[in-house]
Amino acid sequence: MTMQFASLNEQIRRLMLDEVQRDLDNDRWHQSPRLTAKGLADWPKLLQEAVSTGTVASLVAAVEQNERLHETEQSHTKSGDEITKDIPTTAAETLAEGEFNRYYIRAVCRAAIAAKLPAVEVYRAKAVQEPRPSSQAKLGTRVAPQELLDDLRASSNTHDNHLGIPAGPNSGLSVRLPAQ
Repeated sequence: MTMQFASLNEQIRRLMLDEVQRDLDNDRWHQSPRLTAKGLADWPKLLQEAVSTGTVASLVAAVEQNERLHETEQSHTKSGDEITKDIPTTAAETLAEGEFNRYYIRAVCRAAIAAKLPAVEVYRAKAVQEPRPSSQAKLGTRVAPQELLDDLRASSNTHDNHLGIPAGPNSGLSVRLPAQ
C-alpha cells in the first residue's frame, strides 16, 4: 500500500521542492549508502521530479532503474562478524517513502506556520502489518510546526530526528494540517 499524504496539494509541493533545494544548497541531503555512484549523482534530480509532479511510486521506479541501487551491502552478525548480504527488495521503496515523507512533513509545517496554526497532527499515512507501539502512541498527537520543522531540518534522514516524527523507516507516520 502506498502512503496517503492528506495535505498534499500544489502549495505543499512547492514548499517541498523549496525544502529539497535548501538541503541541496547546504549539502545536507540524505546520501543513502544503498545508492551507487550513479544513484547518488541522479538522486537530487529524481527527488526534485517526484516532489514537483510525481509520487512515491514514481520515485521508487526511478531509483530501481539504471543500476542506481547496490545489489549487496556490508552488515554485521550478532557476534560482530562482518558479512555481505543482499540489499532488501524493499530498499528503493523504503528510501523513496522516507525522503518524500520527510520533505512533505517539512512543507506541511511551513504551511501551518504561514497560516499561524499552533500545531500539525500526527496520523498514519500508510497501513503497516505490525505497528510499533511507539508509533501507535503518537497517532492523533499535535506537534508545534516550528519545533518539528527545526528538528527535521537538523537531521539528514529519518533515523536521527529527536521528536521521532516520522518514527524511522517504514513507520507509516506523517503529519497533516489539523481540521479547522
